Amino acid sequence: MKQIINFFFELGMLKKTPRSGYQFLGSGRESVADHAFRVTTIGFTMARLDEEVDPFTVMRMCLFHDLPESRTGDLNYVNKRYVEAKEDRALRDLAKTLPFGDEIQNLLEEFKAGETREAQMARDADQLDLILELKEHQDLGNRYAKDWIHFALKRLRTDLGKQLAAQILETDSTAWWFEGRDHWWTAE
Repeated sequence: MKQIINFFFELGMLKKTPRSGYQFLGSGRESVADHAFRVTTIGFTMARLDEEVDPFTVMRMCLFHDLPESRTGDLNYVNKRYVEAKEDRALRDLAKTLPFGDEIQNLLEEFKAGETREAQMARDADQLDLILELKEHQDLGNRYAKDWIHFALKRLRTDLGKQLAAQILETDSTAWWFEGRDHWWTAE
């Protein structure tokens, strides 16, 4: 049981590990755990909209896709040009400590290969979270966010991911709570 508890503590590192790309964007911040939560929720939603994929597999890939970053930290696209993270080694070392480690390792290898429908959907969920973040920053006036969105869109692989991205770009990020809610602001 101690190895399981160690795993739980290690997961806590993801709450403390900042996503490093924001320093280049110039605004925003979130932890790897924050990111994983929304990616998993997006993956679940996408899988429920596509009856040909296993939602549980998609969700597990989304949930654990950045797990090695508990040991390597988060490297953005610039960092990755100069630093080798050895995520495969971090994952192998972690997997050895868990009775279900092989399952997590196999899931992340499938995710990384990106060949199955589930992996493609999980990878799109990862990009859609980024697109949502960037759209929020764009709506708040960050002029660089639009350039980043352009590249994130190119990484989408599924038709569903592309459809969702198109709708994200057409939707104001505050519409879910502000649009059509005038009575919230005037009612006492």
